[in-house]
Amino acid sequence: MVTMMDERPVFYEFFAGGGMARAGLGAGWDCLFANDFDPKKGAAYAENWGDAALHVGDVGAVTTAQLPERADLVWASFPCQDLSLAGAGAGLSGGRSGAFWPFWRLIEGLRAEGRKPRTIVLENVCGLLTSNDGADFAALCATVAKAGYWIGAMVVDAQLFLPQSRPRLFVVAIDDSLPVPGHIQSPWALDRWHPARLRAAQAALPEQLRSMWLWFAPPQPPKRNARLIDLIEDEPHDVAWRSDAETAKILAMMTPVNRAKIDLVAANGGKSVGAVYKRTRIEQGRKMQRAEVRFDLAGCLRTPGGGSSRQTIVAVEDGRVRTRLISARETARLMGLPEEYRLPLRYNDAYHLTGDGVAVPVVRHIAETILEPVLHQREVRIVAA
Repeated sequence: MVTMMDERPVFYEFFAGGGMARAGLGAGWDCLFANDFDPKKGAAYAENWGDAALHVGDVGAVTTAQLPERADLVWASFPCQDLSLAGAGAGLSGGRSGAFWPFWRLIEGLRAEGRKPRTIVLENVCGLLTSNDGADFAALCATVAKAGYWIGAMVVDAQLFLPQSRPRLFVVAIDDSLPVPGHIQSPWALDRWHPARLRAAQAALPEQLRSMWLWFAPPQPPKRNARLIDLIEDEPHDVAWRSDAETAKILAMMTPVNRAKIDLVAANGGKSVGAVYKRTRIEQGRKMQRAEVRFDLAGCLRTPGGGSSRQTIVAVEDGRVRTRLISARETARLMGLPEEYRLPLRYNDAYHLTGDGVAVPVVRHIAETILEPVLHQREVRIVAA
């Protein structure tokens, strides 16, 4: 008698942070190895997932001997600071984003040992597409394809799933010995996942590299139900509501268009909650710091290292306007982390952890619609009963 058995896919998680990719992959996946160089993030990872698979330290010091078995997936959300539009523009040669290269030496080492990962996902900011006039993206794609992978990329905005504007680039690589199901790819680019800047970057690749390209075509997710107001705490424990005078200063930083948004929701009555983001604008040849507000979405969570500031929450109720910093738990909710996820006790540590992370439901969507269909074809095996 024979039966069919499905093996649980296994993965390594590099630049793991607090394990948000692990949260997105879910209980159906087994983590064999996780790495991050930051001890504080490592502590958060261990608090939520245990430390059995965790190694805290420089990725450049990791060896293939530390990586067990053969991974079905390697997830790597490598540092974005040198690729961000708000950064210094050093690109993949920078001190932070350049961590991609020692990471990739591990992949090459695994390949030499006959343990080539079956799939790889590289997540970063969309600035990777244009960094060094596209040379960084071309170099990354060429490096991955040369190792024997089909390669493709998508831009996925977390606002499809969560009330946060957070577009990110996901480069997906599949071992070229694996069959790629037809339903997960398209013969051409799709506006939904492949915006103009991605299409331009792909078109600039050498012809031989474009021959290894796949236009991944996951289905459109269901319409988002979560609203910003649903994720906001009335009385958070780690941040306090500002005084009326401090709030007035923030309102004074708004342009007439943004101040009109506040006045409109105040006139409508009831309770409304929005997110305020400070930006530097050029007005009449001068740099001006402005406060912009949205009531449908929070801006992209970023850490100071990513070139931006913490967001402010604005609550308008019965005509009164109040403001405060976003709380740590609110940032976790905006990343799709569950309520039971344990955050660092210090506010700044928690904000740094979530602001550097990957949105959990985005990972789940990529896993469910691309990675798992590919891996299922190799997971099913016949065993004697």
